Amino acid sequence: MKNIFRAFILIITIQGMAQKPSDKQAILLLLQNQESAWNDGDIEGFMQGYWKNDSLIFIGNDGPQYGWNNTIERYRSTYNTADKMGQLTFNILNLEFLSRKSCRVLGRWHLKRPVGNVGGYFTLIFRKTAEGWKIVYDHTG
Repeated sequence: MKNIFRAFILIITIQGMAQKPSDKQAILLLLQNQESAWNDGDIEGFMQGYWKNDSLIFIGNDGPQYGWNNTIERYRSTYNTADKMGQLTFNILNLEFLSRKSCRVLGRWHLKRPVGNVGGYFTLIFRKTAEGWKIVYDHTG
């Protein structure tokens, strides 16, 4: 009986480990796609990484924004020219799965711009949805 239990635990562990690399790759690809969309001046493309839902939470220097529509409007008004958008780079410092369907990412962001470079840190919470991994919480400063 102990051997059956151990075999069961081993199978569950191996399945969990096998799933994480593809999930990790999907999250990193989403961030890479966001970076590319931003650098192409495509805010709508950048926003495809976010959960398109009223429960999305974005916290920036101006405080919390709730919902996908409010978040994209914030981006559109804050970064309304190519000079303000600049060129975005992400540096992922930590990626940790909290469960099979949630992940926390800590990173740095940097905008190289003619109007002055800016940057800071972010914490993102991803959730695995029917549409794939999406950012459901973003605290950027």
